[in-house]
Amino acid sequence: MSNDPSPQSDPVQPVVYQIRIKGHLGREWQDWFGGLAITREDDGDTLLTGPVPDQSALHGLLKKVRDLGMTLVSVNQVRFYDTHSYSSMERKK
Repeated sequence: MSNDPSPQSDPVQPVVYQIRIKGHLGREWQDWFGGLAITREDDGDTLLTGPVPDQSALHGLLKKVRDLGMTLVSVNQVRFYDTHSYSSMERKK
């Protein structure tokens, strides 16, 4: 038995991340960011949201943010259906 208080991830559900960056990106960048949903927030930030297969892929996405010269605000792992834009996009498919 583990004393680890962190919840175990469900292997059936994808690991979804929200990457918040300063400034707005257009939807034309979606393919470059591996199909992550791009949401332009009213406060001037952009949210990149979607499943990321592993830590290596996450670091690759963060390198792309760096290469664009954009300011990284936050990176958060979220539950799949806690993401507004991504879950609504998935349900429409």
